[in-house]
Amino acid sequence: MSALIEFQGLDKFFGSNQVLKAVDLSVQPGEVIVVLGPSGCGKSTLLRCLNGLEQAHGGHLRFAGRELLDSKTDWRQVRQDIGMVFQSYHLFPHMTVLDNILLGPLKVQRRARAEALAQAEQLLARVGLADKRDAFPRQLSGGQQQRIAIVRSLCMNPKVMLFDEVTAALDPEMVKEVLEVILDLAQGGMTMLIVTHEMAFAKAVADRIVFMDAGSILEQSHPESFFNHPASARAQQFLEKFSYVETMPKKTVNKETL
Repeated sequence: MSALIEFQGLDKFFGSNQVLKAVDLSVQPGEVIVVLGPSGCGKSTLLRCLNGLEQAHGGHLRFAGRELLDSKTDWRQVRQDIGMVFQSYHLFPHMTVLDNILLGPLKVQRRARAEALAQAEQLLARVGLADKRDAFPRQLSGGQQQRIAIVRSLCMNPKVMLFDEVTAALDPEMVKEVLEVILDLAQGGMTMLIVTHEMAFAKAVADRIVFMDAGSILEQSHPESFFNHPASARAQQFLEKFSYVETMPKKTVNKETL
């Protein structure tokens, strides 16, 4: 199977500081990649390069066989295929939940309102927020706002979802409800790249763990191998800071049906 996403020798600088160093990474359709590593190692920058929010300075970046590091790339079009959810929700406070969700499908994709509305209502029911369609963001908890942000992205029918520390701004009791939505997407076969500090969740949802440090990928492995037998001393040092108090159900996806 051809890779859906390919980073090849990707470099990124902020001034004289190189934050991504010759990164090589391939992602297959339906694969869930969890990117772990210490703060400042380049995890979020890697995702933002894929979404065009940061410009890479060297190497190659391909999506569905197309080179994205090309001056002719229409990033507005690419972002319809590569959805991204951030730590902050970025919901428009003056718009209802439903209007927030429908803005992209109607204004960007020019879809029929009835079709987009039906999908929005289906997705709201899927995340348990059908009764919040007419609420405003200020009337929702942080966990509810983050689930709405996920629905808003899904309503654009992306081929890939990127999650950048989506639970970092949430109170602990709200984290589980958001992670359960992402786990449900994984079980449905959505291709995802996830940056998270939730180790138990990473172990449960990932097909592959990618560990980064100082702008480089130090190792890639199956979650069981990474968490039980990390290959690098740096990864072992990183994992020693975490203890696994909570366990989550393992993802069960038949890749042959995707």
